[in-house]
Amino acid sequence: MRKVTLVLGGARSGKSRHAEALGQAYAGRRIYVATAENTDAEMADRIARHRAGRGEGWDTVEAPLDLASAIASAKAPFVLVDCITVWLGNLMHHNRDLAAELDVLCKVLAEVQTRVVIVSNEVGLSVVPENRMARAFRDAQGIANQRIAELADEVIFVAAGLPLILKKATTRRRVRTKG
Repeated sequence: MRKVTLVLGGARSGKSRHAEALGQAYAGRRIYVATAENTDAEMADRIARHRAGRGEGWDTVEAPLDLASAIASAKAPFVLVDCITVWLGNLMHHNRDLAAELDVLCKVLAEVQTRVVIVSNEVGLSVVPENRMARAFRDAQGIANQRIAELADEVIFVAAGLPLILKKATTRRRVRTKG
């Protein structure tokens, strides 16, 4: 049975820790879909600490660009995606069509038959960015969060390590997968 959860929050809000805790209830194989690319020593250290912090029982799949395929091909009762924000940044860096990629991701999420928890940053709570690229990123992030939240069964906002449930669906809604 499909259940998609979106976990939103700011930087260092505890959203990844909360998402990982949701996976602790699942015995057996759990897949951690990591979107970060190892681009320098600081990022390599960050990735290593993140991996060590989540402990045993996770199979890591690296999907810096092809996130939809990683989710669609995951053979496990629990899949955690961390995170949409980094994935969008990767897409922008590689000059990919963000709207088309988001359409494909939403289609997969609407059809997936496993438990998927998606982590994403809420970047719209800050000041308006001063440059065009940063504003385009902020806008793309907001659109992605809205699209995923619309199709998600539940949405949780995490601040200071505390979860606030924004959406807890009791029935499945018809969702749009394009647009």
